[in-house]
Amino acid sequence: MKKSSFVAMLLGTVSGVFFALGMCMALLPEWGMRNQGIICGAVGMVLMLITVGIWRKMEGKAPIRLSGKTIGATLLGVLGALLLGVGMCLSMVFSKMLLGIVVGIIGIVVLLLLIPLLKGLHD
Repeated sequence: MKKSSFVAMLLGTVSGVFFALGMCMALLPEWGMRNQGIICGAVGMVLMLITVGIWRKMEGKAPIRLSGKTIGATLLGVLGALLLGVGMCLSMVFSKMLLGIVVGIIGIVVLLLLIPLLKGLHD
């Protein structure tokens, strides 16, 4: 394993734990830790962004340039993830199985659209 991959894996795990714990703290009213959860989740997101920068620097890659394509792909990824999550919630929480499956499949299709958008179609 390359050193850069190990560092990215380690930092990604730490940031993911911070983010997940923060979301649990913020979204579970039984815990009563909404403000602390928001802070913890924000720390996790900042660590994720730092991880990407560190990994790219260790790999010798150029910094990410913001373009219309980058922003569009990000928004499409967020939309697909939200649709998939809403579909899961409809199925598991609200007992609307058929609607949840349909919304979840639409989310998966939106996420699959990212592949040709970012990599293109080749022969």
